[in-house]
Amino acid sequence: MNPFDVIDETCVTQFDDCADVIVVGLGIAGACAAIEAKRAGGDVIAVERASAGGGASALSSGLFYLGGGTAVQQACGYSDDAQNMYQFMIASMGSDNAQAVRQYCDQNVEHFNWLEQQGVPFERSCYKDKAVFLMGTEGLLSTGNEKVWPYRELARPVPRGHQVTGEGESTGNAAMQPLLQVCSELGVRGYYDTRVQALITDQSGTVVGVKTQQGGDTRFLKANKGVVLATGGFAMNPDMVQLHLQGLSATAEALGSAYSDGSGIQLGVAAGADTDAMQNYIATASIYPPGQLIKGIIVNESGQRFVAEDSYHGRTAEFIAKQSNQRAFLIVDSEIFAYPEIETARHQLIDGYETIEEMEQALAMPKDALVATLNQYNTAARDGVDPDFMKHPEWLKPLDQGPYAAFYISFSQSIYLYMTLGGLKTNANAQVLNSKGIAIPGLYAAGACSAHIPKSGASYASGMSLGPGSFFGRVAGRHIMSSNEDTP
Repeated sequence: MNPFDVIDETCVTQFDDCADVIVVGLGIAGACAAIEAKRAGGDVIAVERASAGGGASALSSGLFYLGGGTAVQQACGYSDDAQNMYQFMIASMGSDNAQAVRQYCDQNVEHFNWLEQQGVPFERSCYKDKAVFLMGTEGLLSTGNEKVWPYRELARPVPRGHQVTGEGESTGNAAMQPLLQVCSELGVRGYYDTRVQALITDQSGTVVGVKTQQGGDTRFLKANKGVVLATGGFAMNPDMVQLHLQGLSATAEALGSAYSDGSGIQLGVAAGADTDAMQNYIATASIYPPGQLIKGIIVNESGQRFVAEDSYHGRTAEFIAKQSNQRAFLIVDSEIFAYPEIETARHQLIDGYETIEEMEQALAMPKDALVATLNQYNTAARDGVDPDFMKHPEWLKPLDQGPYAAFYISFSQSIYLYMTLGGLKTNANAQVLNSKGIAIPGLYAAGACSAHIPKSGASYASGMSLGPGSFFGRVAGRHIMSSNEDTP
């Protein structure tokens, strides 16, 4: 049941404040929307539930999926362009939002430059090995499925994970602080510790304001141009998670801020918005680093491989979740044995075994199933090929150096961290659409409360939240101040 409703403007006796644009949520998407709306000449109010801006973006690892030939890519010796980036994104993430993807790729270099101009720092250096996030300050790393078959044959593989320069695992704050500083310098007015309780519409259905609650004070804020929803996903809302994420493991843990509770999605739906991909999420419990573990094989409880082990960790997770009982094992030999370094995943070493037959029996797999899988894999790997899943040759080696080891990496046993991917359906202008595909006048959305470009964990790439979130936040801020109210 949706706890939000809409209020008819005629029921509001007096507005307590007024601005051209009201931005709800001041994470990466909201901050970028506020900056662009302000620079377009608008008076902007930001309504934020926390005591300061930042949101889940400030808690993130600070990765932006950017490409097309950014200064960081060029400095690291990589050749990329908008068409190459577009071909990969469409191939791996689908063509549902082709117009938005085209726009994102074509304007990506400009967007990178804009971020740096606001003070978001990116080091001109590259991390070559496999990683989920960096503890160092390298500015570029591979964070997606660019080198995974068949995508590597459809577009030239190029790293596009741009990590903000900062210290530690969560460098998202190093991106948020300069953006929030720009908001302050431009005069964006903030209502903090404030919750939006309803959208306000006029008789034509145009969104013209919001009702807010701060402590015991209720305020009605008028928006002359419209409202931008930038409130984040819904991973922290147990009711929405239970309703939409049917395949989620009971051991999975949500990523986000305490306010990633789907309120923006529910506000939009109350105003007639359509949603998309609400059943989808990106989960992660990576087996790498260290990268050498990618040279192992991943099998299900029947002893069968089902995914290329060099896949992005979100892709691997989605395939594991679809296996019987959501169970999977990582099999390695003595030559590549190591413990997975992502401690939060809690992948457990089951045991070591002198032979594959012994392992197969201990893991209660069908007789000769794992033996046949290893024999077939090793025969092909000796020739530098993987005809079953086309694992990249750089990660191929026969697993024939006993003893052997097996790790539990089951979706139902390890700790998979997840983010929601579904949200309000929007067009390339970041306008929120109704069930007929028509833009709701005065209502925009960007960031994780809108449906992501990659609509599944299998197609996600790290940085596809901060990258498009910041980009389409800017799009919303500019378009809301324009005189055009385009429909698709």
